[in-house]
Amino acid sequence: MTSVSHHQPVIMRTERGLTISGTRITLYDVMDYLKAQYPSKFICSLFDLTEEQINVALSYIEANRPEVEAEYQLVLKQAEENRQYWEERSREHLARAAKRSPQPGQEALWAKLQAQKARYELEA
Repeated sequence: MTSVSHHQPVIMRTERGLTISGTRITLYDVMDYLKAQYPSKFICSLFDLTEEQINVALSYIEANRPEVEAEYQLVLKQAEENRQYWEERSREHLARAAKRSPQPGQEALWAKLQAQKARYELEA
């Protein structure tokens, strides 16, 4: 048997940041789409939110704009730092992988892969 909650949605602080209660959707997720000027109905359907949930989120953002905007900028900064970190890690990993030689018995496969890679680089 499932129970249906009849609680009003609220904005609450979780370990993820300002979050719409009953969801894993943060205000920062909503802000991404607001900044890109998507309509609230689109955001609502994208995140599977009720009209009441999106209205609470939008009202909270509007009533607390300076604080929410400041936190949003911190979230964007952290996301960019994470992206740069993992991009560098991937670059290092790919550089190490490129230096490896084929394992015994895989020379033909290695040569085919190198030929495809060279062809791809010519097309790019």
